[in-house]
Amino acid sequence: MKITAAVLRTGSGPFTIEKLDLGSPGPREVLVRVVAAGMCHTDLLSRELPPEFFGGPQVYGHEGSGIVEAVGSDVESVKPGDKVVLSFNSCGSCKSCQRRRYPYCFNFSLYNMSGGRPDGTSAFTDEGGQRVGSHYFGQSSFATHTIAAETSVVKVDASSPIRAMGPLGCGIQTGAGAILNTLAVEAGTSVVITGAGALGLAAVMAAKVAGASTIIAVDRHQSRLDLAKKYGATHTVSGAPADITAAIQSATGGGADYAFDTTGNAAVVRASQAALNVIGTIALAGVGFGDLSVDFLSMISGRTITGVMEGDSIPNEFIPHLARLNADGKFPYHELITEFPLDQINEAEKASASGAVIKPILVMPD
Repeated sequence: MKITAAVLRTGSGPFTIEKLDLGSPGPREVLVRVVAAGMCHTDLLSRELPPEFFGGPQVYGHEGSGIVEAVGSDVESVKPGDKVVLSFNSCGSCKSCQRRRYPYCFNFSLYNMSGGRPDGTSAFTDEGGQRVGSHYFGQSSFATHTIAAETSVVKVDASSPIRAMGPLGCGIQTGAGAILNTLAVEAGTSVVITGAGALGLAAVMAAKVAGASTIIAVDRHQSRLDLAKKYGATHTVSGAPADITAAIQSATGGGADYAFDTTGNAAVVRASQAALNVIGTIALAGVGFGDLSVDFLSMISGRTITGVMEGDSIPNEFIPHLARLNADGKFPYHELITEFPLDQINEAEKASASGAVIKPILVMPD
C-alpha cells in the first residue's frame, strides 16, 4: 500500500516527506494506522554518529500510537479496530527476556536498531524501488501507516485519548519507570531528578505518585524548574555541580535516598552521586558518550549505581497502568505535549533541541 512517511536519508540532512510502498504484515506483525508519534532524542542519535555509521535511508519514530488495521496470521494479542501504543521490541527468548526484563534483551540492537526486521528485510521501499529502513524499535512510526512487531504493540482501552498516548511507549515510561520500577521509590523517601525534560518531568510526576516526601528537580533552565514545581517537586536546584551537591544534602538533611539522571552529563551524575546518603541509589538513563569515574570509597559503604532502559517496564502491563493514572488525574504527562503536523517534523526537531518544547508529537495527516 502507498503511505506517507518522514524519511531521513543522511545523518546530517533534513527529514523529507515522501510516498513509500508498505509491504504486508508477516505472521507476527501488525499493520497500524498511526495517529501520532512522539519525537524522542533517540530518534536523532544518527546525527551524532560518524557518516560511515549511517545505515542508509530510514523511517524513525518509536513512540507511535494508532489503530490496528490488519494483523498477521499468528497474531493473538490485538485485532483490527483496537487502539494501540507502540513500544520497543525484544526477542522473547534470551536470558533477560525469559526473566521478563525485556528492555535488557540480549538482542536489543538487532530487534530495535538494525534498520529492518531481524532477518534483514524492510517493510518500506521508495518510489524508485530503493530499500528504506523500517522496524525502528519494532515500529518506525514517523509514517501514516506502519508494520509493527506484535511484541511492540500494546492494546489500550477503547476510550483512551490515543492521539496523546505515543510518548508512553518510550520517553514517558522511561522516566516514570525509573522511579516506580528501577528505583522502586517508597513513600516518605527523598529523590533527586537531574534534567527536567520529558523524562525528568515524568519522573517528578511518578515520584509524587509514589509518595516521596522530598522531590528535588535539577535543571539549568528556570522554566523547566517551574514546571517541575507544578508537577510535584518540593525543591528545585540550578547551578554548578558543587552547588548541586550542597543543595541536595541541605534539602535532604544529609543525603538523598534515590537519584535519577536524564542528562548524560558526567559532572552532573557525579554531583548527584556525591549527594546520596550512604545506602542511596542512582539510576542513569541519560545518553552520554564520555567516561564516568566512580569513587570506590563512596561506593563500598553501600551506595549503588545502575543503568535503566525503558523504565524497566513490561510494556503491556506498565503502559496501561500509566494510562489509568493519567485518566485519574494523577499523572498528567499529556500537558507536556506540543503537536506538530508530520510535514513540520524538521521544525519539531529544532524546537525540541532548543528546549522550546518539552515533548513534540507528530500528528499524521488524514
